[in-house]
Amino acid sequence: MGSERAARLADRIKVVLAERLEKGLRDPRLGFVTITDVRVTGDLQHASVFYTVLGSEEERADSAKALASATGMLRSEMGKHLNTRLTPSLEFIQDALPENADAISALLREARERDAAVAGIAASATYAGDADPYVKPRELDEAEIEADEEGIETEADETGD
Repeated sequence: MGSERAARLADRIKVVLAERLEKGLRDPRLGFVTITDVRVTGDLQHASVFYTVLGSEEERADSAKALASATGMLRSEMGKHLNTRLTPSLEFIQDALPENADAISALLREARERDAAVAGIAASATYAGDADPYVKPRELDEAEIEADEEGIETEADETGD
């Protein structure tokens, strides 16, 4: 029950903050910020707000400073839109999503290149033994079939073939 309330509150906080940031802050340092996730503690006292910033490392650092200085104002604004007795404290955490996505893309590219190299090697590969390694029953010629029907032993029977 408590975690369900926390999840609902987190969703509401995400919407309220996203709408507020869309209107903009009076801070020129704030870049193009996207709220990626909000997590609220079980006691509903604290909200961790994860966000990404489009742009360079400098733009990300400037946006982090702008959000830090606007935290109090955003919290009081949020309090007006939430139907809770207490307004949770806010903590803005820069989400490493873009960096992770770049790293994953690089790993996938490397995997595709390795797969292509392996496929190239496999195309020119030959079998270590016979192409078909399974033992098949020996084909008997007609003389052996007749001898077998008459109960006569042949050389093949003696050698165990």
